[in-house]
Amino acid sequence: MSIEVVAYDREWPERFLAIRAELMRALGDIPVVAIEHVGSTSVPGLVAKPVIDIDVIVDRSDVEAAIGALERIGYQHRGNLGIPDRHSLAQPGDGTRRNVYVVVDGALSLRNHLAIRDALRSDRSLRVRYGALKLRLSSETHDIDTYVARKSRLLLGILRDAGFTDDELTAVAKANAPRIVR
Repeated sequence: MSIEVVAYDREWPERFLAIRAELMRALGDIPVVAIEHVGSTSVPGLVAKPVIDIDVIVDRSDVEAAIGALERIGYQHRGNLGIPDRHSLAQPGDGTRRNVYVVVDGALSLRNHLAIRDALRSDRSLRVRYGALKLRLSSETHDIDTYVARKSRLLLGILRDAGFTDDELTAVAKANAPRIVR
């Protein structure tokens, strides 16, 4: 199966807002720090896989309650998928394609998502370079692990420029390395 990368869709921010509203209703009185639109669909003008990535940010003590609330509306908890302090939830079978994560406030994965998003939003030449890389890789490989791993060099450079430590960069690189077994 090929990796689908498409031109930026001006409807992605609206789709995010609709999903955000649905998540907020489901989370009810659970204290949520923020719900962030992350990933390539959150960067105006950037090509992307047509999947909205969303980080639901909560304090560590509220992670289980947040996961439970989202499971009650049809999300399926898939665990952390090897990323500490980030819990993946598969979407219900309807609506806009999305990846939803319940993330501990301050987690490395959250800081990673926000730093890359903000750098790509603010630097047109970086956005163009990253978009070209994504398009090239999507035509060269059909394996998502390889696609992610081969983007890592550029992304790690963004994180280094954002002040991530060597230990943090090593952890991110490890998380993005191809997995032998899923």
